[in-house]
Amino acid sequence: MQERSGRLGVGIVGAGRVGPVLGAALAGAGHAIVGVNAVSEKSRERAEDMLPGVPVLETPELLRRAELVLLAVPSDQLAGLVEGLAAVGAWQPGQLVVHTAPEYGTDVLRPALTAGAIPLAIHPAMSFTGTRLDLARLAETWFAVTAPAPVLPIGQALVVEMGGEPVVVDEADRPTYAEAIATATGFSRSIVEQATALLNGIGFENPGGYLGSLVRSTVDDALRRAGATPPLDLSELGTDPDGRP
Repeated sequence: MQERSGRLGVGIVGAGRVGPVLGAALAGAGHAIVGVNAVSEKSRERAEDMLPGVPVLETPELLRRAELVLLAVPSDQLAGLVEGLAAVGAWQPGQLVVHTAPEYGTDVLRPALTAGAIPLAIHPAMSFTGTRLDLARLAETWFAVTAPAPVLPIGQALVVEMGGEPVVVDEADRPTYAEAIATATGFSRSIVEQATALLNGIGFENPGGYLGSLVRSTVDDALRRAGATPPLDLSELGTDPDGRP
């Protein structure tokens, strides 16, 4: 496979909490953001804040301009989106196609692969705010990377450029990986919500602030015991509330 170097023209499909942040990280690494697809007013505002001056484009036009397409859409929309774009001949031979859904590897991108695109699955194990705060957090974040062996180094390099640490996850292991992410996220949020509700009940004005140090230190200690280096904050892991990883 031909080796890639220098800047890539990056198109972002999905302006939820994840896409614009990863786009900004790639821009910071020297890549050119050629466009973003943003439907709602809120997503357009987020795109403008994180990617100022980047044009908002319809998806087929975005794909026509991009060498790397980042699909940062809810997991339940991914397969239909990929198939629909294949049906209208939007995918281009040699184009890198990256999705960020935790439960899928590259099989979900098969319609794009059939059209000659290069599939990559890259999931950042982090909860996103959709703001510039996330750019600093990427430096402490592990990314699950799944790809065919010849292009796996490309996925790993993209993660490093965004400031993260890549870990290879086999295609067959993605469902288990996604379950681990969902378990960590769900239990962490549920426990914090339950504990803050109890403190609210006895008159604490800022229960979240009171529990912050306790929760973070407890999670860090649990991760150290589990052998995590550096310690990761499980309260920050997982899929964000609007369905984007």
